[in-house]
Amino acid sequence: MKPEFESNGFIIVGTGISGIAAVKLLMKENAKKIILFDGNEKALVNEIRKKLPESFAGDIVVGELPADLSDIDIAILSPGVPTDIPMVDTLRRNGIKIWGELELGYKTAKGELVAITGTNGKTTTTSLVGEIMKEQYESTFVVGNIGLPYTEYSHEMIDESITVAEVSSFQLETIEDFKPKVSAILNITPDHLNRHHTMENYIAAKFDITANQDENDICVLNYEDKLIREKASEVKAKIFYFSSATELEEGVFLRGEDIIYRENGEEINVCTIHDMKLLGMHNYENVMAAVAIAMHAGVPIDKIRHAIKEFNAVEHRIEFVREAYGVKYYNDSKGTNPDAAIKAVEAMITPVVLIGGGYDKKSEYDEWIMSFKDKVKALVLIGETADKIKETAFKYDFKNVYKVDSLEEAVAKSKELAESGWAVLLSPACASWDMFKSYEERGKLFKDYVNAL
Repeated sequence: MKPEFESNGFIIVGTGISGIAAVKLLMKENAKKIILFDGNEKALVNEIRKKLPESFAGDIVVGELPADLSDIDIAILSPGVPTDIPMVDTLRRNGIKIWGELELGYKTAKGELVAITGTNGKTTTTSLVGEIMKEQYESTFVVGNIGLPYTEYSHEMIDESITVAEVSSFQLETIEDFKPKVSAILNITPDHLNRHHTMENYIAAKFDITANQDENDICVLNYEDKLIREKASEVKAKIFYFSSATELEEGVFLRGEDIIYRENGEEINVCTIHDMKLLGMHNYENVMAAVAIAMHAGVPIDKIRHAIKEFNAVEHRIEFVREAYGVKYYNDSKGTNPDAAIKAVEAMITPVVLIGGGYDKKSEYDEWIMSFKDKVKALVLIGETADKIKETAFKYDFKNVYKVDSLEEAVAKSKELAESGWAVLLSPACASWDMFKSYEERGKLFKDYVNAL
């Protein structure tokens, strides 16, 4: 579906990667009018202009919305812009349609679309599905929340393309026609409640990935996730489950150490958990989801098997950094919520010194602390949640807690605490925005400090 861009005026809200990519796409589509808007009144117009093509003839506005919005038909929100703030309400009152960058990319793309969401595991699963698709399809694109804007690549897509999109709850809030051929919801645990306000809103946003699917489409779901199973009856697409604990009549499941695909009474032994380079039960679930997606996208099993065996862990997700003085260091900076951080702890097979803390997303840390058991020997905390996490740890009688002022200090303290044969794990259970630009920056700095030991 392709709207008539030449007859529509657009305001792009946000001047980050996705906002700039949206402007470039709209220029290619000869949009009638383009305004690029940044709500930060301290943003410098000249600095924003440097990110844009020299041929950009639209307006750049910072601080307050333009008084005259009469020529604007559609607003494109960057994912970081909440949909319930006064500025967005003003756009709605002016009769302006609200889309996200995801919707804009979808409307200008060609070929088949696979889309993956979930609280945790999205990036690993999306990356693996992308590698599997490349084995089969010459024109494969991996886009979305993974850091590559859909809008940046949609113009390159052809009818024979397959696109694998990692989509967040933020992006799904602003879809209209977005319709994947195969969708997947990997898991749902509390996250981003500072943005979505209630768990019900967050679950609804995740399930929006299926909103436009019908019985000719496929939705891959986690059978062991109670929240997902309870809401599955609302999905119109054909559901195909994966499970780490139940042998399914139809689906992908773990039988001992084997991953089994079963459909229409036929079974395929895909691989064993020892064939892959990924650690932990959560990663076996990611692989099972990827198998279900790829099989329904028409990829032969031998190509799926080959891609799984060759696939390496995603950067910042339980990523081995180095061994120093008998201690192994792991970077799990992408563990930005308690559930992800629990999975990282569970994946460790030695005693652990754990580095945690960061930006406060209004999460609770009880289950994370309870997951430590005898495995986590010490907890080193940084960031604005340090006191909250320390209080929670003390509540469960975990007293070996150290607060430090920086990540560099945290690495130094962890080296001091860790004994030979142990591991040091950065898995913060929090976002990074109090001290860093992103979890990627946090992870890269951690690796720098570890490699400098």
